[in-house]
Amino acid sequence: MKIQQDIKKLIQELRHTMKEQFKRHVSIQDLLSDRYETAEFYGFGEGSSCYNNALIIGDVKVGKHTWIGPNVVLDGSGGLEIGDFVSISAGVQIYSHDTVEWSNSMGKIAPKQKQTVIGNGVYLGPNSVVQMGVHVRDKAVIGAMSFVNKDVPENAKWYGKSLVPGN
Repeated sequence: MKIQQDIKKLIQELRHTMKEQFKRHVSIQDLLSDRYETAEFYGFGEGSSCYNNALIIGDVKVGKHTWIGPNVVLDGSGGLEIGDFVSISAGVQIYSHDTVEWSNSMGKIAPKQKQTVIGNGVYLGPNSVVQMGVHVRDKAVIGAMSFVNKDVPENAKWYGKSLVPGN
């Protein structure tokens, strides 16, 4: 089909341009969309960017100049606030609800919701998970693959399964 050939040609051209300009490969949906337009569409702050394949649920507020990487989950079911100059690496999941008691009660207990807050200047390492109700304070660094189930103090470096303070 002609249209199929045209689409394939367009994708090849966009891939070539992405490789030449930025030396990277991204999904087709991210070739066809603009990260800054995606962030603007969701009402995120000036200069913020968000990969098109991020999952955004509920009430999510994002400050200025925040970078939201690919394959990120932003769950604002219970409210999610993310500050300015935050770097949210690939695969990060930030939750503001859980369904543990709902599942265990066979649906008799409603899902829990609690606001989650990420401060300004925070770095969230790849594949980290932030549990509902957690506050990650300004300029904290969360290491790759960390499970954040407690509040993190300002300027702290935290990593690992049980939030062991970094060096």
